[in-house]
Amino acid sequence: MAVVGVVMGSASDWPVMEKAADVLAEFGVPYAVKVSSAHRTLDETVAWARQFAEQGGMIIIAGAGLAAHLPGVVAAAVELPVIGVPIASGHLNGVDALYSIVQMPPGVPVAAVGINGARNAGLLAVEILALASTELRDKLCEFRRNQAEKVAAQDAALRGRGGQGERLN
Repeated sequence: MAVVGVVMGSASDWPVMEKAADVLAEFGVPYAVKVSSAHRTLDETVAWARQFAEQGGMIIIAGAGLAAHLPGVVAAAVELPVIGVPIASGHLNGVDALYSIVQMPPGVPVAAVGINGARNAGLLAVEILALASTELRDKLCEFRRNQAEKVAAQDAALRGRGGQGERLN
């Protein structure tokens, strides 16, 4: 059973949204993927979101470009956390999508990540789920430790190249 739904307005959004799916797979979180448009297939979009919630889905990650109404439409249809991913497209390169997602009216919240930030959307979904799962929390802690170790290794490698300057700590 899918716990996270990953929905996008067009199949052309998949190269961005796949990064959310990759994170969910990395953490072992079951997910479902859907292409559905807030404008061209409104009834199907609302029906999918409601069915996903009724079947036990817990979080929806919705990616869209341009007017980016998909995350808001999904958030209006279900009482689940929705994470919006603005997709870079069109003349404004995703800024319009970002504004559409973050400027939701009071009472219909949508969390937002940066433009093309589907990886962070996946991580945010994992963090939300980790509130109720010690297994996920442990995996998340390990992930964070690994990130810190990579940064420390990069620092050591850079300093090992004979860089000049005073070390801060």
